[in-house]
Amino acid sequence: MALWTKKGRNRSAYTEVLDKLKREFYQRWDKKTLSSSQGLEEFTKIKTLGTGSFGRVMLVKHKDSDNFYAMKCIEKVRIIKLKQVDHTLYEKKILEAIRFPFIISLEWSFKDNSYLYFVMPFINGGEMFTHLRRMRKFNEVLARFYASQVLLALEFLHFCDILYRDLKPENILIDSKGYVKIADLGFCKIVKGRTWTLCGTPEYIAPEIILSKGYGKAVDYWSFGVLLFEMSAGYPPFTSSDPMKVYERIIACKYKCPGSFSSELTDIIKNLLQLDLSRRVQQI
Repeated sequence: MALWTKKGRNRSAYTEVLDKLKREFYQRWDKKTLSSSQGLEEFTKIKTLGTGSFGRVMLVKHKDSDNFYAMKCIEKVRIIKLKQVDHTLYEKKILEAIRFPFIISLEWSFKDNSYLYFVMPFINGGEMFTHLRRMRKFNEVLARFYASQVLLALEFLHFCDILYRDLKPENILIDSKGYVKIADLGFCKIVKGRTWTLCGTPEYIAPEIILSKGYGKAVDYWSFGVLLFEMSAGYPPFTSSDPMKVYERIIACKYKCPGSFSSELTDIIKNLLQLDLSRRVQQI
């Protein structure tokens, strides 16, 4: 009885922390902030870290502090042409408002005639995807270590009524101490009920998104199950060179756990990759 009472107290204290973080998130969300060109000159560009649909990410150094940051340079012409202005500004608001240990956040934003600039912490360990491909797969101890941090991040987002919708190894960064930072919040959306937008990466999309049924927070737990499988196996459970076949396998929930998986891991994945939403685990 004492054990259950202690667990109840711990959960209550955790909920109080989430309540506080949620209030702070919405205080920042409701605050109007404007980007300026002033301050951009305080950064020295070092090199390009990567390129994307709307621009590139640069490694920059803050002249006063000597700290390194990742600067996302977004071409205004491209986001206007592709009708992504509202989407980009929404992502900026999310990044500005979020403050959580395992999620990336926005430190500064600037603009000039050609670009929008989002300055975020530089996470020097790189993508989980890179580490996973190099190691082929993670042992269950390491997979559990990473998964626990991702789960806490999802719990925080969901407590704030935010769907993440793009969980995959490419969007998880590893810092110098080995802890994770969930990045790329472009598909994040505040949803109080259900939404119908088709988005995400084929191998990680939940079946209810594919079937256009309307969906909520449970889609992130499906993706979490896919991530847990991939970290431990070295490949995702639903694969094909043809995206339509991937969707077919997801809808049929056809996959097989490797024999190397422990019974506990197999059981968790089974309860996450559930077609029946009433049976899909949403709290671990």
